Amino acid sequence: MRDIYRGVAVLAAVAAGAAALVLVLPSGPDEVAAGPVAAPSAMPSSSGPAAPSPVPSSSVPAASPSASPTATPSPGSSLAPGYTAMQALYADPRVPRLTTAVKRMHLTRPAKRYVKDKRTGLAVPRLAAPWKAHGAAPFTSKQVLPRTRGTTLRGLFVTCPLPIQEQDKPRDTALLAARWTLNHHPKGSRITWLASQPVKRGWLLVYRVTYRKHQSRAAVVVVDGGMSKPGLAFVTVPDTQRKQWRDIGRVVSGVRALG
Repeated sequence: MRDIYRGVAVLAAVAAGAAALVLVLPSGPDEVAAGPVAAPSAMPSSSGPAAPSPVPSSSVPAASPSASPTATPSPGSSLAPGYTAMQALYADPRVPRLTTAVKRMHLTRPAKRYVKDKRTGLAVPRLAAPWKAHGAAPFTSKQVLPRTRGTTLRGLFVTCPLPIQEQDKPRDTALLAARWTLNHHPKGSRITWLASQPVKRGWLLVYRVTYRKHQSRAAVVVVDGGMSKPGLAFVTVPDTQRKQWRDIGRVVSGVRALG
């Protein structure tokens, strides 16, 4: 009889343990769903990371399958994955918003001599001396001004297939192209818009680039030349060669599609 009672006690203890185990395990693999990921803060907390506190699974909301970032980040903020190229542009403090206050410029008479770039489908002006043709790589055509003593900067006029993602609107594509050209200006350069207007099969932007105590005048013209990607014409002239700033008007007036 004593052995029988001992067996009953063991069975009761096992049953109680199994019940406790059921209570502490989650009810299923989908009990806790991940929430949407937000853009990280641009500035770390001065007090250091806080210790995570346990959150009951029932209080964590399930993520919507269509959840995606919708707010445009402010300039200088960090970007979470999923933001568009234009949202990244608007978050760049080097590039101001292009407003309706930016006027059109008067286009001069088209050039008589052209460089035909068949890789972009563009014809662009062949600028007069002191400009001269130069080895194109990594572009598809290049014209430069002579070097000025005391600086490595000099006038540059190039063409190439569009190096950034094309947007639905030619104006937006030109904005992203202008931002890309900051790679060819000194570190810390910032843009000020001078002119913006449509051209046949594309868009042009003229702008000032400031860096330290100096500045350059620059322009981009994005034109559909009938190739797989639009063609880009980009010209920049530093203030040490300001006499050639007038050539920027000749460039933007003369870029056209070959076809």
